[in-house]
This record gives sequence, C-alpha cells and structure tokens, in this order.
Amino acid sequence: MAELVLSSLDRGVLTLTFNRPDRLNAWTDALGRRYFDLLAEAEKDPRVRAVVVTGAGRGFCAGADFEALASIQQGTYEGEPDPRPNTFPVTIAKPVIAAVNGACAGLGLVHALMCDLVFTAEDAKWTTAFARRGLVAEYGLGWVLPRIMGQQRAMDVLLSGRTFTGREACEMGLALRAVPGDRLLEEARAYAGELAALSSPASMAVIKRQVWGDWVTTLDESYQRATEEMLASFGRPDFAEGVASFVERRDPDFPSL
Repeated sequence: MAELVLSSLDRGVLTLTFNRPDRLNAWTDALGRRYFDLLAEAEKDPRVRAVVVTGAGRGFCAGADFEALASIQQGTYEGEPDPRPNTFPVTIAKPVIAAVNGACAGLGLVHALMCDLVFTAEDAKWTTAFARRGLVAEYGLGWVLPRIMGQQRAMDVLLSGRTFTGREACEMGLALRAVPGDRLLEEARAYAGELAALSSPASMAVIKRQVWGDWVTTLDESYQRATEEMLASFGRPDFAEGVASFVERRDPDFPSL
C-alpha cells in the first residue's frame, strides 16, 4: 500500500506530501491520521524546525473523499475519524507552511488555512464548495475566513462556492505569496529554510501560540501575556545567542526546541 503522506527532511525543513494523486489527494480518515501523526512526531524531533505541506500530482487536497461522503449520505459510513480536531496543526509548536500546488477544495482549503503561512501556485484552483454540496462552513471556517479576508469576501467564497485561482486567493489574503507552479515548492522550502536557519525555535513557538491564541483575547489581555512572555524570553539561551550573533555579525546558532 502506498504511503499516504510522504515525508522528507532537509536542513531543518520537513516536507510532508499528501500522496493520493489519483484522487487529487482527497482527504480520508487514514490520510488525516497519518498527517497528524507526522506533525506530532515533527514537534518532538529536534532536527525539524519548520514544516512544508504540499500535495503529490495535480492537487493539494480536493476535499473529503467522495466515497466517504457517499457512504455518510447513505448511512453506511464505517470510518474511524481521528480524535484530534482539524485545527490540530495550529497547536504544533513549529511553523507549518502550506504549498498549495493545485486543487484546494472544501476540507483541503480548511487544511491549507490551518497552516501558519500559505504559498500557492498562481493557477491553483481554490473553492470552499460547501454551499454547492448542500453543506455548511465546516470546521470553524465561518470563524476563520472573516478574520483572514474580511466578512464580505468570506461571504462571497462561502455562499457562492465559486472556484478562484491561487492568484486571487493571494489578493484576498488567503495566501502570503502566489508564484508560478514550477517554483512553488522551491520558494516555500526556501522560506522555511530561512526560518530554520535564522529564527529562534523557542521564539517561533511562542509567537505562533500568541498569534493563534490572541484571536480570542482583548488587547489588554494580549498585552499582559506578551509582557509575561517577553520577561520569560530574557532568561532563555536563545536571547543570549540572538544578541551575540547580532553583535558578532554572524548567523545565530539557536538550540533546538
């Protein structure tokens, strides 16, 4: 049986590749379980400092597998969903970067946006698709999308279920960069490699927790937590190394998380 998610590590950057290219990497319980397992392992692996997630073949992830959807509709579904929620990637203490190489629909779009940063091929096809399947804004997407792209644009892509390109996704704020498809993985890995080489793992872990967690706090609460985190950072070796490397005009050598 082919590996559902391919894994490769190079200079601190772990690349995870959804590997059901014949189905445009449509999501199954088994694929999701393997993906989450690999993210959990990456969090514990001191060699991994950043993660890039992409898809094999022409798709990133075309949403939930239609055979599973059909069995749900027929009442015959016997899958075993992972108990970890689809928001699991945001809890990983290392940056996760999506490289959307092709079809990114429904649940696939959810998982692109559960990454901390998104790179997309300019001609990748994006769609929420839910309204055109008789479904709703799933897995917190009705909460996430307005915060990323504004209420009007969120309403547009959710209510219409229309297909739009990676270029438009970037223009609407769903992606950091839209690049030619043949350069996508190279650029995403290069960005991740810079994080791995130059950014403190401890700092990135705290910043990630701050950004995702502070969505539901007041400014005063965010300020107070940031002050506590800043004081704690003064006692870490990362701070000493960050200052020393700047003074000595060299690249930092931060300890692993």
